[in-house]
Amino acid sequence: MTVTVRPATEADLDALGQMAGALVRFHHETDPRRFMLSKGVEEGYRRWFRQELGNAAAMIRVAVGGDGRVLGYTYARSEGRDWNMLLDEHIALHDIFVDPASRGARVGESLMAAFVADVEARGNARAVLHTMVSNERAQRLFAKYGFRPTMVEMTRG
Repeated sequence: MTVTVRPATEADLDALGQMAGALVRFHHETDPRRFMLSKGVEEGYRRWFRQELGNAAAMIRVAVGGDGRVLGYTYARSEGRDWNMLLDEHIALHDIFVDPASRGARVGESLMAAFVADVEARGNARAVLHTMVSNERAQRLFAKYGFRPTMVEMTRG
């Protein structure tokens, strides 16, 4: 499968909204006490990503197949110092999602390689992401690109 990773455009917003909605639902189904699910999540993400397309701190990339179909995406932002998280300036990878029909075709690897290249091109040494404890497949992918476990989130209630 031919996969190209490129910056997202307005034309990708419908696909991005659908995929982000699927990501939110996946998290919510895994732990509804931890992860929120609001009505209209797809439209909410479309609006959010439309706004972020014009934000120089945001990096939204899509993986596109040879037929032009969006197969997955990443959403990251350059973040300043965060005293609450004890983090200096960093790039936070907030979302990575691959359409279930495209999993196993190295789409996630293509997205991660592009993300790491973006981080390095911006001169950042530090990138941070969160992943569910149970998502061992994603953790192996992230480790392949130099990420290491540093924190465990614990939720009460």
